[in-house]
Amino acid sequence: MTKYECKACGYIYDPAKGHTASGVAPGTKWEDVPQDWVCPLCGVGKELFEPVD
Repeated sequence: MTKYECKACGYIYDPAKGHTASGVAPGTKWEDVPQDWVCPLCGVGKELFEPVD
């Protein structure tokens, strides 16, 4: 699964890990992360995340 990086702070969303503290279970694809989810480090929205290799 593709990881996504926050362009504001560099946080990496890893679908294999999810983000349980904000209610995103491990194994959750980026497309399935709620649209109102925000970066747990800096608070920006999903629109500022980009896929990383």
